[in-house]
Amino acid sequence: MWTKEILGTDVLHLTQCFILYSMLGWLVESVYMSLCNRKLTNRGFASSPICPIYGFGGVLGYLILHPLSRNLFMLYIVGALIATVFEFLVAKLMYKVLGAVWWDYSDKPLNYKGVICAESTVAWGFYAVIIVNFLHKALMRTVDSIPTQIGIVACRIIMVCYGVDFAYHLLRALDINLKEYQEKVRESYHAFRAKWQ
Repeated sequence: MWTKEILGTDVLHLTQCFILYSMLGWLVESVYMSLCNRKLTNRGFASSPICPIYGFGGVLGYLILHPLSRNLFMLYIVGALIATVFEFLVAKLMYKVLGAVWWDYSDKPLNYKGVICAESTVAWGFYAVIIVNFLHKALMRTVDSIPTQIGIVACRIIMVCYGVDFAYHLLRALDINLKEYQEKVRESYHAFRAKWQ
């Protein structure tokens, strides 16, 4: 599984880059919002220092946009448009699943329903250029320096820990009573077991 290639990059490298982009995105956004709010602000959904939207955005953005790396103008325009569409789709999904979107651009000029705005679109274009022509190469050098087996173990541990953290916070956000759910699972298990004894 780890050696299977997707658009010329193996799954291990893509997973490691996803984790690093997720952590870098969390760090940049948390620092920025902490400065804006004048207090420490965790911009992640869960407790972990990870924002998967940046992981998906960084990896998918690179895979889609790297053929444009020599044409900075097209890279900027296409990167800005794709990232804006991605941000809009994530906002729609968040609203549908969780009933809320965790950012609001209503006070920004040229915004659409507070979920996308011109200021962010301009920034996404610069991020696309930075990711494709600079950051991704640095991340790949970092990932290449990690021995394969250590990288695999680290990816598994981080993904499992984040998965549990995410699931817990998702259940809380959906207002699902964990103890009640555990009791229902336990009752179903005992009923199933009783039928087969």
